[in-house]
Amino acid sequence: MDPSYLQRSSQASLVEKYRMVGESEAYLDCMEKVSQVAKVDRPVLIIGERGTGKELVAARLHYLSQRWQQPRVTINCAAFAADLLESEIFGYERGAFTGAVRTKPGRFEMAANGTLFLDELANSPMALQEKLLRVIEYGEFERVGGTETIQIDTRIVAATNQDLPSLCRQGKFKNDLLDRLSFEVITLPPLRARKDDIPLFIAHFAKRILHELDLDTIPNFTESALEDLMAYSWPGNIRELKNVVERAIYRSKGETIHTIEFDPFDSPYRLGSSCQEIKAPIIDKPQAMEVSPSEALPTDLPSAIEALERKMIANALKKHHFNQRKASESLGVSYYQLRRMMKRLDLP
Repeated sequence: MDPSYLQRSSQASLVEKYRMVGESEAYLDCMEKVSQVAKVDRPVLIIGERGTGKELVAARLHYLSQRWQQPRVTINCAAFAADLLESEIFGYERGAFTGAVRTKPGRFEMAANGTLFLDELANSPMALQEKLLRVIEYGEFERVGGTETIQIDTRIVAATNQDLPSLCRQGKFKNDLLDRLSFEVITLPPLRARKDDIPLFIAHFAKRILHELDLDTIPNFTESALEDLMAYSWPGNIRELKNVVERAIYRSKGETIHTIEFDPFDSPYRLGSSCQEIKAPIIDKPQAMEVSPSEALPTDLPSAIEALERKMIANALKKHHFNQRKASESLGVSYYQLRRMMKRLDLP
């Protein structure tokens, strides 16, 4: 078999492994830009909110490039203290500092001839930015505590969720480094700008957790549940959507999902809250319940409470033109509590 065919097949499988989901215009425009710049051996800067897939884009850039068979190394610049980050990236010599009992190569050397992904680069100290400038410009650096100049051939891909031009104006990021990193800038659209892709994401994440839970069929999301998913602002973007969809499926007890829980911390006992006992809303006037003599409450307490809840929820929904958020406010409960009550009472 042709070795070149095997190589192309292997590369294609790696690209597929880091495939992203979407059909919206914003997504397709972004992916076209990724495919174009991947083959150009220059630094790339990825800008995007948390949860938009910056690391996936960095992986695609590597596996679509000519360096795809070489190492792909990642470091999160926000995960290290300022005094440790430099030694992690550039390595250190024995005796460079207390505890340096041996020479250790850094991430640049680990990524030799490949790609180094610098995630959350905006968090890096100015001294490190100065050394990065030299690497990009001349392809050389010294380990911490060393004097030997090391030549390196590594492509840099950097990412951040911050406005780097603004940080430059504030003196918190070096203009020269931004100029060198931004040969091409890929700005990832937030999920709220690609709502058309939400149904695709739901199906994608549902299939994954279906296999994990060893289930046969995916529960159906009702029209109201889908409307809630489409209307939500998604501050956590795709990562948040993944959690919401998977949580809804594994918690579902039937074939249909009626309610969506966006905030897993929603609880009357949430830390930082008063944790007061939840009390039924106080009704000042009996006629506010709109119970006529012909609609007398059942004589047993559980049935009477259920009938009262059903009537009050129905009245609130009617009053607010079936806007569930406004209805929940008027009833003195949270939106999610109202949705759970409606599900328990089998209200549409």
